[in-house]
Formats: sequence, C-alpha cells, structure tokens
Amino acid sequence: MNADVNAEVSTEDELARVVRDHAGRLAGALVSLLGDFSAAEDLVQDAVEIALRRWPVEGIPDRPDAWLFTVAKRRGLDVLRRQQNYRAKLAELQHQDEQPVAPDDRLRLIFTCCHPALAREAQVALTLRVVCGLTTAQIAAALLAKESAVAQRITRAKRKITDAGIPYRIPRDDELPERLTEVLTVIYLLFNEGYLSSTAERAHSRDLVDDAEWLTALLHGLLPNEPEVAGLLALIRLHRARTPARFTPAGELVLLEDQDRTLWDQTAIAEATALLTRTAHRHHAPGPYQLQAAIAACHSEAPTWAETDWRQILVLYDMLLTLQPSPVTCLHRSVALSFVEGPAVALAEVDRLALDTYPLFHATRAQFLRDLGRDTEAHVADERAADLTANPAQLDLLRERLAR
Repeated sequence: MNADVNAEVSTEDELARVVRDHAGRLAGALVSLLGDFSAAEDLVQDAVEIALRRWPVEGIPDRPDAWLFTVAKRRGLDVLRRQQNYRAKLAELQHQDEQPVAPDDRLRLIFTCCHPALAREAQVALTLRVVCGLTTAQIAAALLAKESAVAQRITRAKRKITDAGIPYRIPRDDELPERLTEVLTVIYLLFNEGYLSSTAERAHSRDLVDDAEWLTALLHGLLPNEPEVAGLLALIRLHRARTPARFTPAGELVLLEDQDRTLWDQTAIAEATALLTRTAHRHHAPGPYQLQAAIAACHSEAPTWAETDWRQILVLYDMLLTLQPSPVTCLHRSVALSFVEGPAVALAEVDRLALDTYPLFHATRAQFLRDLGRDTEAHVADERAADLTANPAQLDLLRERLAR
C-alpha cells in the first residue's frame, strides 16, 4: 500500500468505527460494479479481515476507503481470473481505480439484507456482516451463537438472494412502507437484545446497541423524510442517554425509579427530544417508534421519579395500542395505569393478558400485588418470573426481592 498511515496504533473502538463506516460503502459499490451480491460480500470480508490484522500494527490509513477498495480489487482480480464466465467483470474491475461513488448503494444494501424472503436470523446476521462490516467471529460473539452456525446463516442467505432473484434495489414507492417496517424491525431487534439481553451469558451488549444506533443514523441520513426512522433513532438515543445509571459498578441492574438522574446524558436527551419534536411538527404522522420515543422522552425529562407525567404516558400508550395492538404494550401501559388509577385497576388489566411465559408479566403482577399488600401472592409471582428469566442482572434483582 502507498497510503500514508497514522503514526499511533488506533484503539479498538476507533478501528471498529472506521471499518463500520467504510465496509458497507465498499460492499454496496462492489455489488453495483459486479452485479453479484455473494461475490461482492466475500471480497469485502477478505478486505476487512486483512485490515483487522494489519491496521492495529500499521495504523489506520489516511484513506481507509481507498485501502479497502484496493485490497478487495486485488483479491477480486485473483478470483475472477480463475473464472472464465467473469471475463467481462474482470475487465470492468481492472479499469476501476477508485471505489465508485453512488450515494444510494448502502440503502439498496440494507433493503437487500432485510428482504422479507430471508429468515429473521439471517437478516440480522447478514446486516451485521455486509452493512456493518463485522466478521463472522464478531457476529457470533455479538449474538452469542456458534461461529459455524452464523456462517451457515450467512451462506444460506446469500444463496437465497441469488436463487430467488432478490433484486438489489430500493423498493418502489408502493413497497416502501412494508419493506421499511421490515428493516426497522431488524434494527429494533438488535437494539433490544443489546439493551437488555435475553440470554444468561450477559446482561447487555454495548456493541449491539452501538450497531443499532449506527444503522438507524445511517438510514436516517439516507431517508431523512421518513418519520419512523427518525422516531427509532430518537428512541435509541433517549435510552442510551440513561445508560450510565442503568447498572452499578458491580453490574447490578438499577430500575428506572432508583437511577441517579445526574448520571443521565442531558445533552443527548435534549438532542433526541428535539429530533422527535421536529419530526412531529414536520410530518404530523405519529407511528409506533415515534410514540415509544415520546414515552421515553417523558421519562427522560422528568426531574424525579415522583414528577413523571404518568397521565401523558398513559395517553401515549393508548395511541400506540390503537396503531399497534400488542399484549406486551398493554403490559407496559399497565404501569402507567397503576399510577393514574391505582394498582387494583392495573392488576385487573394485566390479569386479562395471555403472557404466562413472559417473565416481565409475572414481575409486573408481583409489583402490583405488593402495592395491594398481597405479599404471599407477590412472592409466588416473583418466583415464576425468576424461573422464566435468563438475563443475569434481572435474575439477581428478582432473587434479591425473593430474599426479603
């Protein structure tokens, strides 16, 4: 490489940021250039893996995009020379000195990775790999899965894209709402798993939350007039602003009512709330993510737990249920209801829900029962919640309650 490199070895976070910023661009450019999603993805992964080996030692190049493109191009030329049917593509790649500039490439890439023909697990793995530039090993670590299983998911997904003829394009206007919902669902799943893990191996994952925020910010930049994208971005940033207060130094989960609000990032809260307000004023089209963000904003702007505007939160939950009925949303709404109309009314609402295998259902019932002085029943409900809970921080909290 002829590119000058920075003198100091970059930190792991900086290395991850640079790879994430450029891998998706390179993948999108190569798919457009080669017309072959699988081949382009393989070339990007080769380039990323070489970068992850060399950059910690040599430093990050001044132009990481040019470095990655040059490595991918050289690897691609080696591969294409061995495949007679790619002669035309070989000539095209040989004469390409710079990575092609196409602003919509990453947008097409995201919609391809999140195509509804692919299984949800495959959508997540492929998005992390192709758009975020994570290696198979990194994805396996992030998702707490075996590396071989992740590799199989990605291979099957790439084969499906080829065999099913999934187009590499931005959906038509009539397709966009449904397809965008699919993309946002994948990102929201990533965020939720990172924010509070569903597994026993960890309480949360900062890396997955980082990836979810980065993807949403990227999508917002590419689709600035889509209010639900802005809503999801505001939602993620509002939750992230409270991160420093969510866990003790020992890793114990701290409930919202007990958090030290002086640790919250007030600048991030103000910026996320401003984004949400601008979106609401501009579009007048509240959607599920905007409403969830508005609920998060109510919590984030309350100076104390006692000053939380529960009536406003209840109104927002009612709007959310109108747009997107869900027993889990009803469960969350019941907390606001308990502060507005009392725990007896809230408990009656919760007992109508069919959520027996959901640990938060039993933990919420336990709280209402305690508020009503029905401690024996509350203990039974907490035991059931603990039996169903895998997250170690949540489990510790429940065990602490049971020991009282």
